[in-house]
Amino acid sequence: MFVFVCVRCGTELTAPLSQVALPAHARQQYGNGLQLPVLMASGTFAVELEPWGPPWRRWEETDPDEAAARGIYAPVHALSDSAPGAVVIAPGDTRGTVLIPERRGSACCGFDGGDGPNTACAACGLLVASRIDDCSLWQAVWLAPNAVRRLPVEGADTGLLSWADLLAEGAGVPPSEPIAPWGQPFRASDRWHWSPQWVAAAGQALAHLLVASQGRAVAVQDGLTAKMFQHALDTLLPAGPPTRRAVLTGPGQPARDTDADILLVPSHPQTGTTWTPTAPAAPTAPAYLVPLPFGVWLPLVSPEPQLPVPASGPIPDGVLRDDPPTPNVHDAFRIDWTVFQRTLTRLPAVRTPWLREIHDNLTQHIPTGLL
Repeated sequence: MFVFVCVRCGTELTAPLSQVALPAHARQQYGNGLQLPVLMASGTFAVELEPWGPPWRRWEETDPDEAAARGIYAPVHALSDSAPGAVVIAPGDTRGTVLIPERRGSACCGFDGGDGPNTACAACGLLVASRIDDCSLWQAVWLAPNAVRRLPVEGADTGLLSWADLLAEGAGVPPSEPIAPWGQPFRASDRWHWSPQWVAAAGQALAHLLVASQGRAVAVQDGLTAKMFQHALDTLLPAGPPTRRAVLTGPGQPARDTDADILLVPSHPQTGTTWTPTAPAAPTAPAYLVPLPFGVWLPLVSPEPQLPVPASGPIPDGVLRDDPPTPNVHDAFRIDWTVFQRTLTRLPAVRTPWLREIHDNLTQHIPTGLL
C-alpha cells in the first residue's frame, strides 16, 4: 500500500491506497446533465500512463512521428503536453488538501479540471490535484504527477486476487442502472440507462474486434453480447462470408471453441492483464483476444436469471415481493464512440487503409444511433 505526499513539504495527501488497473471509463463523459458516481473504489488508486490535461496542442501542430512514438497512430483532436503519470483516487480518500473554487474550468454544475489543478496542499499551497465532479463526468481526484510522490506504508494489503477469487466474489456490473439528472437524486428511478461502464467497455472492445476482423464480417454470440456489438459490426464491416466468429470464454468457462477466430476474455481488475487460455494439446491457430473489464465480462457469461412474476394481473394474495425485476432500457445500446476512437487510435493496425477509413469517417455513424 502507498500514501501520496506533497513533493514540496511532505504532507500526506491521501489515505493508504492499493493500486488497481485504470478503468476503461476513466475519461468518459456520459449523457447530458447526468450525475455519475465516484470513479474509484475507496482505498484504491490507478495511474494514467499517458499525458492528459492542459496545455493541449492541436493535431495540425503535431509531427505524426512524434505522435506515433507516444503510441498514437491516427489523428486526434489534440495532444496533451502535460506530464504523464496522473494518479486517480476517490475524493473521499484525499487528506490535507483545500479546493480552490475559482479554478472550476468551463463546468456548469461542478469542476471539470479545464483550468488545470484546482486543489492545493493545505500546508504549503502547492497545486497538487484536480477535483472532477461536473455533470456527466465520473467523480474523481486526479493527483498531478509532478506535484506528488508515493511512499510505501506498512499495513494489510489486499494482495493479488486469482481468477478463482474473482469468480467467487462475483462482482459483476449490472448492464443497466438508474442515473439521476444533476441535482435531482429523487428522479433516479424515473428512467434507467445502459450502464456507463458497459458502453465504455463496448467502445474499447469494438476497436479490438475490428482489428481482429481483418476486414471481414464478424458474428458474435446471441443475447446481450449481440446487443452490444452485432449492429456496430454489421455496419462497419462488409457483409457476407467468410465470417469470423467471436465467442466469450475465460476462467471457469468450457474449453475454447476451436472454430472461434476471436475470443472475448476478461481483463484483471487489479493488474489490467488479459486472461489467456491454456494452450491446447493439439496445435491450433491462435485466436485474437479481445479484452473486456471483468465486471462487464462476468454478467455476459453468467447472466442473472429473472425471477418469475405473474404473467398478468396483480400478485396473488399472500405473495410478497421486494425484488422486482430490473426495468428494461428501451433505448438501443449505443457504444461510447469517444472510448472507441481513443482505443482505435492507439492500435497500430489503424494505419491500414480500411481501418483508417473507418476512423476518419466515424462521425457519420453518430446520427444513426450506432455510436
